[in-house]
Amino acid sequence: MTDRPDWLGQAAAAARDAARSLAGSAAEARNHALHAAAASLRDRSADILAANERDLSASTATAAFRDRLTLTPDRVASMARGLDEIADLPDPLGRTLAEWTRPNGLRFRRVATPVGVIGMIYESRPNVGADAAGLCLKSGNAVLLRGGSDSLNSARAIHRSMVDGLQAAGLPDACVQMPPDADRAHVAAMLGASGRIDLLIPRGGRSLVERVQREARVPVLAHAEGLCHTYVHRSADPDMARALVANAKMRRTGICGATETLLIDAEIAPALLPLIVSDLAALGCAFRADASARAILPSLAPAGAGDFDTEWLDGVLSIAVVEDCDAALAHIARHGSAHTEAIVAEDEAAAMRFLSGTDSAVVMWNASTQFCDGGEFGFGAEIGIATGRVHARGPVGLEQLTSFRYEVIGTGQIRA
Repeated sequence: MTDRPDWLGQAAAAARDAARSLAGSAAEARNHALHAAAASLRDRSADILAANERDLSASTATAAFRDRLTLTPDRVASMARGLDEIADLPDPLGRTLAEWTRPNGLRFRRVATPVGVIGMIYESRPNVGADAAGLCLKSGNAVLLRGGSDSLNSARAIHRSMVDGLQAAGLPDACVQMPPDADRAHVAAMLGASGRIDLLIPRGGRSLVERVQREARVPVLAHAEGLCHTYVHRSADPDMARALVANAKMRRTGICGATETLLIDAEIAPALLPLIVSDLAALGCAFRADASARAILPSLAPAGAGDFDTEWLDGVLSIAVVEDCDAALAHIARHGSAHTEAIVAEDEAAAMRFLSGTDSAVVMWNASTQFCDGGEFGFGAEIGIATGRVHARGPVGLEQLTSFRYEVIGTGQIRA
């Protein structure tokens, strides 16, 4: 069996060398690697799906978790399309972010550069490996991918396609690496890899993210839970509200952009809430409602003490009736995770009050929270949704995976 810390040491050293090669590579080479990897995903689709079937056969997880784990021909095609889209985006490296000249004639430029070596720790969703590898390659970063044990076969199959792309472009295989097995010791080694990994990105459930934030000796770009809210204002178009809430909750219940709590104005709740509940119930949704909502619909299950703080990741919706926009904002501030919030409203002033009044990474007006996705933002893919307040917020794409250096150009100036 491979010695875990030794694997990390060797992999990180190889990744550092590969990162230097990537940082100096032409954009055409990185784009070639991405297009070739996309072609390999399509060519290897049957093998990838067979590997995924082995993972699913071994899984005893809930239906929502299995949905995150499951690959289909469409999802494999979507992975490949995402890599092609990333390749077609402008090169994020070498951009002049700012420039100025001082009175002494020195010229200064701030120029975009790669971060270096990125460690990606993720759970269940095997497509995350392709998205992360694609974004890292395009932005000139080497990446160490540690997926969950439940998706190991799928992750390996996807990794083979990424290596195919690297080899086709003449780039080092070590640009994208994954450990030989899913032993948890690899996570511990990555958390302690100060000086070998430049940035850790965890993507998974609360326990994973909290552990990484608690134990890491490496800078962390993390996201909290996706405890997303949709607020239906009194001015909302009823048909739009019904369609948006149904999509935001039930399109895919297991993704972090799914709405977990419905807030609805008291003025319109008696007429509109029964229709929304009926729509969702027909789609298989269950409910946890506050006293005001149950006064309208007594059959709704009462919300428990922690229900409004729960990311269900399943067909369950928490419901609260609120007096106005300020009450909705107060509820979100008390229970939210700073991920994604949406308002359904025709009143522009109310919408602007909501957009400016939340401190979440993404705020939407008359749109489903399930649009919180790097691909939908035009990023090609995402490496995660950042909910912190330092460096990056919202979907993390190419720009957020770069740092910068300063270039200073003189004509012989000396400092007095």
